[in-house]
Order: sequence, then C-alpha cells, then structure tokens
Amino acid sequence: MNVRKNGIGLAAVVASAALVLAACGGSDSDTTEEAAPAESAAAEEAPAEEPADAPAEGGTVTIWTSVDQPVMDGLKAGLEPLAAEQGITVDWQKVDGIDQLIITKAQAGDVPDIAIVPQPGVIQKLVDLGAVKPLEGVLDTATLQDTMVPGELEAGVMSDGQLYGLLTSMNVKGLVWYPKAAWEANGYAVPQSLDELATLTDEMAAAGQTPWCNGIESGGATGWPATDWMENLVMRQAGVEGYQAWVKGDVKFDSPEFRNAADYFEELFFTDENVNGGRAAIAATSFGDAGLGLFTDPANPACMMYMQGSFITGFFPEDVQADLDNQVGVFGLPGVTAGEAPPVEGGGDLSVLMTDNPAAATVLNLMTDPSVGIPAAQSSSYLSPFKTFDVANYPGAITKDVANIAYDASYFLFDGSDAMPAEVGAGTFWTEMTSWIAGDQSIDDTVANIDASWPAS
Repeated sequence: MNVRKNGIGLAAVVASAALVLAACGGSDSDTTEEAAPAESAAAEEAPAEEPADAPAEGGTVTIWTSVDQPVMDGLKAGLEPLAAEQGITVDWQKVDGIDQLIITKAQAGDVPDIAIVPQPGVIQKLVDLGAVKPLEGVLDTATLQDTMVPGELEAGVMSDGQLYGLLTSMNVKGLVWYPKAAWEANGYAVPQSLDELATLTDEMAAAGQTPWCNGIESGGATGWPATDWMENLVMRQAGVEGYQAWVKGDVKFDSPEFRNAADYFEELFFTDENVNGGRAAIAATSFGDAGLGLFTDPANPACMMYMQGSFITGFFPEDVQADLDNQVGVFGLPGVTAGEAPPVEGGGDLSVLMTDNPAAATVLNLMTDPSVGIPAAQSSSYLSPFKTFDVANYPGAITKDVANIAYDASYFLFDGSDAMPAEVGAGTFWTEMTSWIAGDQSIDDTVANIDASWPAS
C-alpha cells in the first residue's frame, strides 16, 4: 500500500501495518488486532494536524541509544543546534544493549525522555508495559507520510493501532553486490526482473563463471542470511499484504507464498555450478567471508554476485573498502515485473517518547527535520529514513546508490524474522532453512517443521 500516493491517513493503514507489527513481541504475536480509535479516524478527515505540544521553553532532554558512536556523534551535531534555539539541552547517553536494558529499566520506572531502539518488537514490549507515549498529536504525521518512504512511518504503529516509534536511521537489505571490472569486461547489465536475474545466472554459468557467492553460517545464528533471501522473495512475489500476512502467521510456510520463494531460491542455488563451492558450501561458509569471492581475481572472480545488507561492505577486503566506488557495484533485488518499483527490506532504529517532559516532545519533533542527519551522513554509516534527504550529503557513490534503492522503493518492510515469534524467527526459520539448504531434508519437511513450531498463543 502506497500511503503517500493514495493519500491514505495513518488510521487507514493500521490494519495493514499491524499484520507485521503485532508479531514483534515474541509470544505476544497473536495479539488481537483492534480498530483505530475513533478520534484517529476523525483526525484523518480534518486538515493536516500540527503537533499539539507547544514548543518547550528550556529544559534538559535525555536520550539513550546503542547506535555506533560515529552515528551518535553525527546526530548529536545535527540536533543540538536546533534544540539550543529552543533553549533545550540534549543529554545523549550511549548504553550497551538497549533492546534489553530499556525493558529492564522500564519495569523499574527508570527511563530516559527518549530512547532509540533497534526493532519494532522492542517497542511493542514497551507498549505492553505502558512505558511509552503515543505520538499522534505529538508529531505531524501528515507531513511525515510525504517525507518518508511508504511503510517507514507504519513501522512505528503497534498492535493497538497507535503510533509510538519514529524511524530515525535505517539500513537496507536485499542488495546485490558485484565486482565492477569483471561485470564491465563481460558486458553484463543489471537485471530488471527476477526472470532476468535467473537468465543472467544461467548466462554466467554457461560462460564458465560462477554466478553466486552465498554463505549462511553465523555461529549460533546460522541460517539468518537464508531468511533474508526468503523474505525478499516473498515480499516481491506475494506483495506487501501477502508478506505481512505471512510474517504474522496468517499465511503458513506451507503455502504458495513461501513455496514460490523457495522454488526460486532452489533454482538459483541448488545447482553446484551456480554457487561458489557448490550447494554444500552454503551452510558451511560464513556470511562475512562469502562475499570475498567477488574480489579473488579482477578478471575472473570466484563468484559474480552476492546478496547482503548495506553493512556488508565492512567485511570486504581493506583495499576494496578504500576504493569502494571504483571496485564495487550494487543493485536492489529486482521485482517480478521489469520496470516496477519493488518493496525493500530493511531495519533501523526508532525513537520513542517515554516521559511527559514537554521539552522531549519538542526534541522528537526536531528529529523529524531531515537536516538533523546531515553530519551523521557525512561522517558515518548513517542512512536517513527521509526520502527528501539530499543524497549529495553521502560521501560516496555506493552509499548514494543504496539510499536511492530505499528512497525509490514502493514500500519499506522491516525484517520479517525479527517480527515473528522468537521460536520461529530466531529459531526454526534459521535451523530448518539451514537443514534444507545443506540437503539434509526436503522442503516439505522444512515448512512442516517451521509451521509446527509456531506458538499457539
């Protein structure tokens, strides 16, 4: 659903957004969906609302975060001058493991004014504790629907239909990385559809090249890269609503939505010639090492494509990182139909309001100004969630390309396994995919085992 193009207000997208977000709280994933409050529907018909809170006159606002230090320093540099104009001092505090710490602190009643947390599921737990404040009437949601990628604002809507979280920084998944020199030497073009990607895979293999790098080993979290593949395929093949229903559990793994994705994955990776080391190497190869095959030989690398998130460049060889724009190309996994703008999978950090401090509401409003992110974009790995953000502020072509993939997407969807009950999303989805990819079991057993693990309540 494209909120911006259809002019649909926040209350109208609640039912769709809640499909993903109701599952974020682990065992609370079967929370009954509730209609948006009547006052929200009325507000939708009214003129675009202005934030209800008057600008604060001075005060101190405490923000807790676990984002990387360079990102925090950049956001601090962008926010503090705006806050100072309001007479507000912002006290940034770097904490470890905020996703767990904030729950413990909320239960003890010891919270900051604003917390920046890494997943919608953390926010849902805080909502269940009554520890965060709804943001309707605090933020100008009508403007945010125009300045953010569709789906980003909805990521902060919880199972009760209210907005609690503001996406403050994002990351992007479903990115296909490739060695520029080898691609240019062979005349390969970026595929515009999933069919074209499969054709390109066959073309590379026929030429004696190995099309794909792939590795899903990650210690105790082995299998998570495979879930990213499935999520990206499901959202493209089944659409946003199909993806959301699957993440919530209304659509089973034993369904056309998931099996179609598995069929495509099998087509790409279960032929030994298509993947570096053959199918058997996928489960044994670390996700961080898998992409190194792109750079083994400039003329004939060990593999020609690797799908991973925006963070993966940090695992590339140091000489490649130092010359990233010249050595590496990237494109988003294409959609089913050439020319369509597919949805994009991502993640990010969301800001929540935890006190009634009026200065905190003012600061949260200031954080909706895209210019706050400029220093962070220029000096760190930060990606702004605002599609109105000027990509010229990013220091390199690769970062600009990644940002544009997100800004041009039809919809932004959070990582599905993170939103599923933990028994599945951080359990059987990982382990059963690993067993299937390793050749230890059939897809029939795989989907049956995952479905059987879904908690009944």
